[in-house]
Amino acid sequence: MTNGPKAVDHGPQVTDHGGGIWSIPVPIPDNPLGHTLVHVIETDAGPVLVDTGWDDPASWQTLADGLAACGTSVDALHGVLVTHHHPDHHGLSARVREESGAWIAMHAADAAIVRRTRSSDRGQWLGYLAEKLAAAGAPDTHTAPLRTALAEGRGGTLPGARAVLPDREIEPNELLALPGRRLRAVWTPGHTPGHVCLHLEEQHPGGPGRAGRLFSGDHLLPTISPHIGLYEDPDSDEITDPLGDYLDSLERVARLRPAEVLPAHQYAFPDAQARVDELTAHHAERLSDLRALLSERDLTPWQLAEAMRWNRPWEEIPFGSRNIAVAEAEAHLRHLVKLGHAEAVPGSTPVTYRATD
Repeated sequence: MTNGPKAVDHGPQVTDHGGGIWSIPVPIPDNPLGHTLVHVIETDAGPVLVDTGWDDPASWQTLADGLAACGTSVDALHGVLVTHHHPDHHGLSARVREESGAWIAMHAADAAIVRRTRSSDRGQWLGYLAEKLAAAGAPDTHTAPLRTALAEGRGGTLPGARAVLPDREIEPNELLALPGRRLRAVWTPGHTPGHVCLHLEEQHPGGPGRAGRLFSGDHLLPTISPHIGLYEDPDSDEITDPLGDYLDSLERVARLRPAEVLPAHQYAFPDAQARVDELTAHHAERLSDLRALLSERDLTPWQLAEAMRWNRPWEEIPFGSRNIAVAEAEAHLRHLVKLGHAEAVPGSTPVTYRATD
């Protein structure tokens, strides 16, 4: 095993992390993230990927060239472990399976989202999104384009509708069937309901009590706080607490004390506990800020999103990103309600919230 990661000198900028682990930066078109780090794990049955990258010809070529730089090829792949269903992670899974016969594995909760997306049409989704945003207090100027598109019958398929259904289910705490490897699934919901991290149980020179490496997907990134998403089934009345799930998942990962974290974006880093502490503090501060706002006056989720601190002024946030921001605000509101620090105002339409203490 090498003492640290090193770039492979030929082909794409592949990084050799030692011990039969590599990462390939697969580009995400027109996205500030730049790329997804697709990890390659050498096993006795052939290489296994952690995620695949975005479904785009240039991304596919980068993945294929990257595998060649690692000394293997697409047709040699044994399987794919998908950390979560987002298209920059799962997008190329169908082509990988078609070209190699590799199996695709995913947690059941995210597989259900893929299944639901494949069976829905754009009209259904536009109607649901417009209603949900209106209920959160979005102004008519924001929902009007959605209603216009719905009225004009602009159909078509949803983004992600071509995503392949997995062949296998990743069970929480499962020791995955990878010959020659001890790779354990760690269920880490929050960013998505079925997000998983993968803990490689191995000897690693990371210091006493620190064990193995963690493929963290989007759950744990070195400088980015991942979006906390709402992915409810439109036909279900269940009220979820994705932020609470995320915070619990952070604690679960910290207890593993991995020697190194291999995330899907940015770069590998050594101190999982320090990053968990930063993210926990970030969300505690955000919850405190929202609680203070609600102490001043009753607010809708949309109004809270307008008042929250983002990486740019609200006026500069584009349409689609505002929808994501409102979902993030609602996720924090739900956790405040669960903690007993906020409540919905009875009979309010759109729903408004107030502080309770």
